[in-house]
Amino acid sequence: MAASKQTSSIVSKRYANALIELADDKKNLDKVEKDLSDLAGMIESSEELQFAIRSPLINEASMQKAVMAIADKAKLQDITKSFLGVLVQNGRIEELSNIIKAFNQILDKRRGAITVDVEVAQDLTAKQKKDLQTALSKAIGKDVAVNAKVEPSILGGMIVTIGSQMIDDSVRRKLERLKVSLGRGANENVGLKEVS
Repeated sequence: MAASKQTSSIVSKRYANALIELADDKKNLDKVEKDLSDLAGMIESSEELQFAIRSPLINEASMQKAVMAIADKAKLQDITKSFLGVLVQNGRIEELSNIIKAFNQILDKRRGAITVDVEVAQDLTAKQKKDLQTALSKAIGKDVAVNAKVEPSILGGMIVTIGSQMIDDSVRRKLERLKVSLGRGANENVGLKEVS
């Protein structure tokens, strides 16, 4: 399982690098980045699209037709459309979400963005991640790349780690502080006597 995940990661990075180089050569990198962001949002919001992309039952010709119809409807750049066509042709369309993640990570690194690790109780939508990235960039004063990880045990809120600094704004931490505070209050009340 770990080996297939590593292979998937290597493949995703190769495709992402190839797309970045091609888009950069054509001076179209920002538009392709927007295309991929739009595609990530579409995949995230449609279970049917997720199923179609991962289904081994759909033949190449049908998949090619479906992907091109989505690309046309979304008004994607020609480079992005061609890239999607290559993914279908090479049997790698199921890697699209991983390729988009790799594309964003590579681009962030090239731009010198600071990586911010964020633990959340539930997976962030593309919009939530983008909003968080914008807010953190403003707060820090530099471009940031958000590396979000789902950790259900925090219950809600988030834990943000920037370098060696950690901001724990999780529900779990708030409950721990409340428990300590209530425990202190209970101990202080033990010495009180009822006054009549």
